[in-house]
Amino acid sequence: MPLAYRRLVVKIGSNVLTQDNGLPDLARMEQLVAQVAGLKAQGMEVIMVSSGAVAAGRSLITLPAKTDAVRGRQLLAAVGQVKLLSTYAELFGRHGLLCAQVLVTKEDFRDRQHYLNMRNCFQELLQREVIPIVNENDVIAVTELMFTDNDELAGLIAAQLDADALVILTNVDGIFDGDPRLPTSQLLREIAPTATGFANFVTAQRSQFGRGGMLTKCHMAHKVAKLGISVHIANGKTADILPAVLAETAAHTWFRPSKTASGKKKWLANSQDSAKAAVRVNAGAVAALTAAGKASSLLPVGVLAIEGAFRKGDIIRLTDEKGHLLGLGIAEYGSDKALERLGQQHQRPLVHYDYLFLTPNLA
Repeated sequence: MPLAYRRLVVKIGSNVLTQDNGLPDLARMEQLVAQVAGLKAQGMEVIMVSSGAVAAGRSLITLPAKTDAVRGRQLLAAVGQVKLLSTYAELFGRHGLLCAQVLVTKEDFRDRQHYLNMRNCFQELLQREVIPIVNENDVIAVTELMFTDNDELAGLIAAQLDADALVILTNVDGIFDGDPRLPTSQLLREIAPTATGFANFVTAQRSQFGRGGMLTKCHMAHKVAKLGISVHIANGKTADILPAVLAETAAHTWFRPSKTASGKKKWLANSQDSAKAAVRVNAGAVAALTAAGKASSLLPVGVLAIEGAFRKGDIIRLTDEKGHLLGLGIAEYGSDKALERLGQQHQRPLVHYDYLFLTPNLA
């Protein structure tokens, strides 16, 4: 039975859009644009997260061998982003479609109001039948402002826009239980939201032209699926891969979604860098919060220590007794009151369940 998605985020990796020589693969871009246009014709909203700016820049300018790596990447991205978007605009134009450029950095997702403003912009583009093409702003994104890779960015966009599904196109068929180059390795066709341990046998090797790898895809896909969004990892070099994934005829890996999370939880899931302080909880609180099928708030009786200061409405990290991250939440009151109520029973929750996101356990 074909998958009935209304809003889809499609992430296209560097290794899909780049030839072996590091230059853009224009024929594949043309094929993927045609597939997206076909989905649009069926009434689907599509947001693209596309790599390829650096490769496009490489097709236009040659840098000296001794060029600083960071500055070289910035230069190639600055030149290449124009080329990449002009190519997409021309290709979509053949199908009577408009596309728009959206360049972002990690900082754009940290402030709640800024986050909502950006979401409103996306909503307006989609309402006007314009296809947003999102990429990291590599010209200014360095060190702490950088996403792990465009997989992380795609997950953020999918959560922000309440997408039904995220399709990650890479250069292999999906997640394997070993090295995908070995004939003994088997494709994992479906991964449940409660699954653990599968990341142990996924190679940590990074892609040839991008910053990411299959391990980061696993972690990101699992987290996004926990928010109630289907994630499909498939081979972008396979003919007509997008309609085949949606028709469930393509060999690929599907991360099955949990129950859909609220908009606040989707924001919280990606807000670790915005946390003002940490709250260390005892084993009893950990057990209560992580109990299957039960929604629990964090009560002061389960709090061991407050590390740092925070006010009502701030994002705080929740950690276990050993300091391992348990989740993120929005404080119902400030750290001063939390310290007064530390370990006490019959007190208001410090973090209500509706404003609590527990991080997936991939061990």
